[in-house]
Amino acid sequence: MLELRPNCELCDKDLPPDAPDARICSYECTYCADCAGQVLHNVCPTCGGGFAPRPIRPGKAWRAELKLGLGNHPASAERVHSKFTREDITRHVARIRDVKPEER
Repeated sequence: MLELRPNCELCDKDLPPDAPDARICSYECTYCADCAGQVLHNVCPTCGGGFAPRPIRPGKAWRAELKLGLGNHPASAERVHSKFTREDITRHVARIRDVKPEER
């Protein structure tokens, strides 16, 4: 199940479950669209992969028998922050940002 992290791991912006500007990598590292595009240049500082818009989990269980939706699978409240320094991220991004995500 996709972990819905509550914040941008770089600037700490709140990213609630319905945030249209949340971006994730394939390991669910979570950033706001501004950081993912303008600071990270579509390079995850952890895995080096690209970002995609984070899906929005429905608030309601539209098929009650399946027990889905935020009511049954709430977003995480634990804030996450990148373990890398800004300087390390800048070097990492500069090294591979011109390589297409599908070629990294």
